[in-house]
Amino acid sequence: MRPEIYRPQVSPYGRINSDYGERLRSPAADGPIYMLNLTRFRAEALHDRAGAEFGSHDAALRYAPLGVLASIGAKLCFVADVVASPGNWHRVAVVAYPSRRAFVAMATRHDFLQWHHGMSAGVEEAAVMGMLPTGGLPGPSTSWILMEAWSGREPAPIAGGPVCEFAVEGTLVGDGRPRSGVRYTAIEPGTPLPLGPTPPGYDALLLEPTVERWQ
Repeated sequence: MRPEIYRPQVSPYGRINSDYGERLRSPAADGPIYMLNLTRFRAEALHDRAGAEFGSHDAALRYAPLGVLASIGAKLCFVADVVASPGNWHRVAVVAYPSRRAFVAMATRHDFLQWHHGMSAGVEEAAVMGMLPTGGLPGPSTSWILMEAWSGREPAPIAGGPVCEFAVEGTLVGDGRPRSGVRYTAIEPGTPLPLGPTPPGYDALLLEPTVERWQ
């Protein structure tokens, strides 16, 4: 029997990078991976069906199928509300998967598909990037986080504070622009930041964490 070929489905909220999807499937490239997710919700999805706003922690649980993640050995590491973003993102999350193939296999599980069907109806746009830390992982923080993502050469810092960097190996879902690096900088709330219009290939988001379980 010929092996099944992984063909990512067309996403209603971003372009699918089929080449990176094939790399995630390859046994030769298997190993742990962190998946970074950026989400922009539809206006009506910011309220529940009863019309009441849901809090950040409730939204984080709605974002992540925690039972599915636990069953495949994955872990929700980070969730944050976006305080400011030229790209108008609403939420950022990072999930650690024990292997790339575990991430791929999750997409065909019935329980995940059920959860995804309900969640995706409220999503206007999303970006999903596979990344690996270039050093240590972030530690617990009571501060805000400046998250930067870029293409090509690493940009000069725009704020001081403890830094953790990740190399982006591929963008599975996005706007078609490649990314090569992500930088997390812990900063004090109220730190002035130049978050106006950003140059092509660069994004900056100011985040308020609600879940931090990196270690």
